[in-house]
Amino acid sequence: MKVLVIGGAGYIGSHVVKELMKAGHKVTVFDNLSSGLKQNLFEENCFIQGDILDVKALENAFEKGFDAFVHLAAFKAAGESMLCPEKYSVNNITGTINIMNAAVKCGCKNMVFSSSAAVFGEPEYLPIDENHPKKPENYYGFTKLKIEEFMSWYHQLKGLNYAALRYFNAAGYDIEGFPNGLEQNPANLLPVIMETACGLRERMKVFGTDYDTRDGTCIRDYVHVNDLAAAHVKALEYIVNKNECLTVNLGSEKGVTVKEMLEEARKITGKDIPADFTDRRPGDPAVLVASAKLAYEKLGWKAEYSDVRTLLETTWKAYQSGTNLH
Repeated sequence: MKVLVIGGAGYIGSHVVKELMKAGHKVTVFDNLSSGLKQNLFEENCFIQGDILDVKALENAFEKGFDAFVHLAAFKAAGESMLCPEKYSVNNITGTINIMNAAVKCGCKNMVFSSSAAVFGEPEYLPIDENHPKKPENYYGFTKLKIEEFMSWYHQLKGLNYAALRYFNAAGYDIEGFPNGLEQNPANLLPVIMETACGLRERMKVFGTDYDTRDGTCIRDYVHVNDLAAAHVKALEYIVNKNECLTVNLGSEKGVTVKEMLEEARKITGKDIPADFTDRRPGDPAVLVASAKLAYEKLGWKAEYSDVRTLLETTWKAYQSGTNLH
């Protein structure tokens, strides 16, 4: 298939591009390079530098004729979304509507969307399955939930088939070593640990040590980016071959505490990784763990590379690459 990957120069997007290529699909990348990196692009692919707020640029891209598209161009910092909701409204909501309008106008009616576990909010039960109540606790999660609703309407009204993939915590880097461009201004735990190990940060913070968990720190479900990329390809082929929509959670189904991740990182890197233990952050649940049962039933997908050691070793290798340090 001919596939347009919007946000394909980014951290997750570049891994998705590689997996699509391995599956034999012809890929074009559309990215404004605001957080994506040219070093994440593959020579074999066409590249269009454009913005999802530019309707004409999107239409020109889709007019090249694609069987499907993958949308990974949303802003994703939960904390920032609470401070700058207007930024997230314009990019995530208006930008996505622009993408879908251009796609259906040009006859491209298969969409894979990177959604988020943030649509659920505070867990009412664990593990979190697809039927869990959706009560986002941050504006970022709200935008992702709204986009899922827009896709459902466009399916009914315009025949747009979609897959909504609800990630838990994306982590790790390509197990073969490329792409390896580092995320810009990361807020997630693993990159923060690695920036501290590399000396890009003097110290890191661990928020909360009094949770009702095995060591008092938060438990999260980390899924390796190679596993995520494989899920995108499987989901795309599913909606095209079955001619139906799909919404699934993607997680490792295993919880890791912040302290456990930090201690393992110290062993793998051989670095002290100074950390200050401080108060909880508002809105941080004690435990977030996914049920990925439906993804296995529908797609035959399960996390293969999402053990702690692989997550940390692949991330450390990327951070040790001299060209990446910023």
